[in-house]
Amino acid sequence: MVRNVVVLSGNSHPKFVDSVCNYLGLPPANRVLDKFSSGETRCEIRDSIRGKDVYIIQSFGVGTDGNAVNNNDGCSSATGATGHVTVNDYFIELCIMISACKTGSARRVTAVLPFFPYSRQPDLPYARTGAPLVSRRRESSMTATEGPGGVSYTFESVPSTPAAHIPRTAGLTNGISKLTTGLSNSSITRGIDIRDMVKAPATVTVTGPASDDGNNSLGEKQAQQQKANDKFTTHDYENPTMAMAFQQKAGFKPMMAQAGSLIADLLMCAGADRIVTCDLHESSYQGFFDIPVDNLVAKPILKRYIQHHIENYKEAVVVSPDAGGAKRAATIADSLGLGFALVHKDRRPPSMPPRQNQPNYPTMMLVGNVAGRVCIMVDDLADTGNTITRAAKLLKREGAVQVIALITHGVFSGDAIQRINASALDRVVVTNTVAQDRHLEAFGAAGPGGKKEQVDKNKNDVDPRVICGKLEVLDIAPFFAEAIRRIVFGESVSMLLRDGD
Repeated sequence: MVRNVVVLSGNSHPKFVDSVCNYLGLPPANRVLDKFSSGETRCEIRDSIRGKDVYIIQSFGVGTDGNAVNNNDGCSSATGATGHVTVNDYFIELCIMISACKTGSARRVTAVLPFFPYSRQPDLPYARTGAPLVSRRRESSMTATEGPGGVSYTFESVPSTPAAHIPRTAGLTNGISKLTTGLSNSSITRGIDIRDMVKAPATVTVTGPASDDGNNSLGEKQAQQQKANDKFTTHDYENPTMAMAFQQKAGFKPMMAQAGSLIADLLMCAGADRIVTCDLHESSYQGFFDIPVDNLVAKPILKRYIQHHIENYKEAVVVSPDAGGAKRAATIADSLGLGFALVHKDRRPPSMPPRQNQPNYPTMMLVGNVAGRVCIMVDDLADTGNTITRAAKLLKREGAVQVIALITHGVFSGDAIQRINASALDRVVVTNTVAQDRHLEAFGAAGPGGKKEQVDKNKNDVDPRVICGKLEVLDIAPFFAEAIRRIVFGESVSMLLRDGD
C-alpha cells in the first residue's frame, strides 16, 4: 500500500481508475464531480489532501451519451440531465479538479492522461507544400537595371537593403511610390480625391550627368521603372484583376489555432506539477510544457501480445499504415526480428480525374512483400478508422493471409465501428486508454485479458452500430500504476520506456 498518495477519478473512465487503485492497494478518493442544471461543472473533494501527492486520472475519447455517472459518495451525476458529454467537458473537469487540489494545499498534483486530448492537431500553420504564397507569373516579374547590365528580381529575391535604381521598399511597388510623390508635390484641397492623385502620373525632373550608356537619363529610367511597376498594383480600385495576385496554397491554413500549446498552458495554469501520458501522437508535444512530462509507450504490451497470441508470429510482417508511424512499427519489427512493410499514402491528385460526386481519396501503395503472410498493422491511434481499413484492403489485395491491427488508442469516432466491421480486418486489438465498454459485445467480444464473454441475448438496449465483434482490449492500467508507484518512491520511470518485455 502506498501512503500519502491520493488518486482522484474523473468521469471519463472510472473502470480504468479502479484498476489502477487495485494495483496500488488504495481506494480512490471521495469526491463529488457532477454538473448543475445549467451545465456548469461542480467539484468537491471530501477527503483531506493537504501535503499529499495527488494523481488525477482522466482519459479522453469521443465523449459519452447522457448516462448518469455515480460519484464516490453515492450521488448521481447530472450528466444525464445535460445531454451528451464531450471531450471539452472532460478537460474542464480536469482543470477544475487540479485547481481544487492546489487550493486544498496538495503537495504535488500530477495529471495522468492515458490519452492526451488535442494531440492530433498540428501547431504549424503550413503544410508540406511550403510557403503560403505562390510566386507571380513570369510576365509579372520585376526588372531593375543596375550598372551596365540588367538584373531581374522577384518578390522573394529583392534585397531588403535599398540599392541604386531599386525601389526603396522592396515588394511594395503597388502604387505607394506614386502616392508618396503626389503628396510631396501637391497640396490637398477640398474636393480632391486621393485616388485621382494616385492615378495621376508623377513627373520627375532629374538634373545631373547622363547614364553610362549615354542614351537614357536617370529620370527616364525611373519613369520606365514606374511604368513597369503599374503592372504589380494590388489596389482593388485601380486593377481588380490583380487584387489577388498572391494566392494561398492549398496546404496553408490562415489564422490556425495552436491547440497544442494552448492545452499545455491551460494545464500548467490550472496548477499541474507533472503530466503522465502514453504514446503521444506527436512526441514534440512535450516541448510545450515547462513541467516534467512522462510519455509512456505501449510497445512492451503490444510485443507481449504478438508473442503470446499470434500463431507463428516469426513468419509475420509488421506493417505501418502510414509514413508517420513507420518508426514505431519498425522498432517493434526489429526487436522481434520480423519483416517490415510500409503503406505509402500519396495525397497528390492522381493523373486521372476523379469521377463526379466522388471524393478524391489519397492513393495508397505497398512497399514490401506480404504475400502469403500474416500482417500485423501497428499504429498509435485509430479515430475514424479510415486509414487502417483502407490499408487492410490493400494488404489483402496484395495476398496477405490475415490482417491484425494493434492500436494504442482506440477512439473510434463517427462510423468507425461500422467501417471496421465491414472491412478486411480480421482482428483489432486496442488498449483501454479510452473506454471501450460500449463497443465490447457482452456482446461476445474479448475484454481485458482476451477472455470471450457470452452474448447476453436479453440485452436489447445495445446499439448494434457500436458493437464490434472483431475488437479485443488489453489492460494497460497496471502499466500506469507502476509508473505512479515509481514516481512516488523516486525510482526511474525510464525502465518502463524500454523495448524489453
